[in-house]
Amino acid sequence: MTSVKSDQLLSLEAVREAAARTAPYVGRTPVVAMTPTGLRLKAENLHPVGAFKLRGAFNAILSLSEAERRPGVVAHSSGNHAQAVAYAAHKLGIKAVVVMPEGASPAKLEATRHWGAEIHLVDAAGLDRAPTCAALAREHGYAIIEPYNSLAIMAGTGTIALEILEQCPGTRVITVPVSGGGLIGGIAAAAAQSDSGIRIIGVEPELAADARDSFRAGRIVRVDPQLAMRTIADGLRVPQLGALPFAQIQAFVHDMVTVSEDAIAEAMRRVAREARLVAEPSGAVAAAGALAAGFDPRTTVAVLSGGNMSLDRYAAVLGA
Repeated sequence: MTSVKSDQLLSLEAVREAAARTAPYVGRTPVVAMTPTGLRLKAENLHPVGAFKLRGAFNAILSLSEAERRPGVVAHSSGNHAQAVAYAAHKLGIKAVVVMPEGASPAKLEATRHWGAEIHLVDAAGLDRAPTCAALAREHGYAIIEPYNSLAIMAGTGTIALEILEQCPGTRVITVPVSGGGLIGGIAAAAAQSDSGIRIIGVEPELAADARDSFRAGRIVRVDPQLAMRTIADGLRVPQLGALPFAQIQAFVHDMVTVSEDAIAEAMRRVAREARLVAEPSGAVAAAGALAAGFDPRTTVAVLSGGNMSLDRYAAVLGA
């Protein structure tokens, strides 16, 4: 374990508190085995918004005081976090404002609007997302719900690990897609502090391999956002890890691997055929990594993080 500041690390108690806090709003997702492969998938695509982001969004908003929540919340996202914040705010009766890139998936834009969020579009690469979000928060008093660089967000995502350990007690490996690091940060912290024998493996596209490079360098490495735009996995195009997720990665993650675009597409097809589940490209990355590495399917769980994409694009991938 690499030495990091203790105040940067997520505690197991914080994850357990998040599980209790969000329980009235976030349902437990099943673990589904692929047949005949045997690889088990944590089906986070089955949340009402189609992705794991609901966990962190609810925990972060519910952690705010009533006074902090009253003006509303603001977030920036390429899609899944946007939907989650919009949905959570709708259920809690507060205003949601979301900053999204012009190149965001039409399906994710439509779903975010469906839950009543006010949407502000910025450049397609998303370079202005965070500054625009901060400016809106200053102008209107909104509370910012960070997409990944937040202990509250990671406490919410860490509840996935608690469920996996209860549902599959013999788990030895968990593979997790990596974008800004909020998902793997929470899962790694919760799993490692629950069972030190579990290996957490991060998976990302070869075309957006900043987390792998950061893991190897021992420091946060940024990739060119325009280069990261090349991957089909639109939810994993964040050009660099957040500082807080990177602290969890340094402390609790065992390895980072990458997968090709062809491997991602093939994993989407295999998940559909063998598990009867819909995986968007970002959601299929962990399964692609587990299948490529040849981990024992009896003791491995891959996190299927989301299933949000247009039907036309999905059909094109399945039919390729």
